[in-house]
Amino acid sequence: MLSAPCYVFADAHLGAAPAETERDLLAFLRGLPSDAKSVAINGDLFDFWFEWRHVVPRSGLRVVAELSRLRDAGIAVTWIAGNHDCWGGEVLRDDLGLDYHIGPWRGMLGGWDTMIEHGDGLRANEDAPYRRMRAVLRHPLSKRLFRWIHPDWGTAIARRSSHTSRNMRPRDGGEGLRKVAELRLAAAGAPELLIFGHSHVATLERMHARVFANPGAWLDEPRFLRVVPERVELRRWNGRGSDVEQVLERLP
Repeated sequence: MLSAPCYVFADAHLGAAPAETERDLLAFLRGLPSDAKSVAINGDLFDFWFEWRHVVPRSGLRVVAELSRLRDAGIAVTWIAGNHDCWGGEVLRDDLGLDYHIGPWRGMLGGWDTMIEHGDGLRANEDAPYRRMRAVLRHPLSKRLFRWIHPDWGTAIARRSSHTSRNMRPRDGGEGLRKVAELRLAAAGAPELLIFGHSHVATLERMHARVFANPGAWLDEPRFLRVVPERVELRRWNGRGSDVEQVLERLP
């Protein structure tokens, strides 16, 4: 369970993002203890993350340290892996105490029955080639083999290969994931709140008396969701606090 208020953000792509992206994120995280009870990261916090036996990537370490401080302060931090940071493990879970989760997450978030999924590979036809590649990249053997590559070389290879997916918004403007959400929320047993990331398209929309949300990409604009039992808010960080851009109240 992720208690209210729960803050949700996604797609910061640290390591490839400009320095101000990380500075804004650090300021945002440092202000959370005054209000937040929990935090959910919906994938691609890093443009690349891998855990060698004794080494992790250097980029974004201040953000990881801040997440650990939040956890030490009693604020639950759940991280749903994206397509760029899906090779996490012991360092995030055991050393830092984060709830690092691969695959969809479902539970109570801010008082709502919620499903969070990053969103990569969900479009039926467009993402079929990627799903085949993902099965190879996430296979345990691939991870073991990659660990034999020197971290400097491995990081360089990963950054070159991630350039396209990081810098290109979907040609459909996020409509493919929106259609997936519409089907999910119309089905029996659907959650009250469905949260995707990945498309970099900020969304807060009512569907079938339920709510579909996407905080957008922190890389592009520092937006996030604030979820409490009465409503879901799409907000934008302004450097000192946040401005409300959109609100959906809970239906009676």
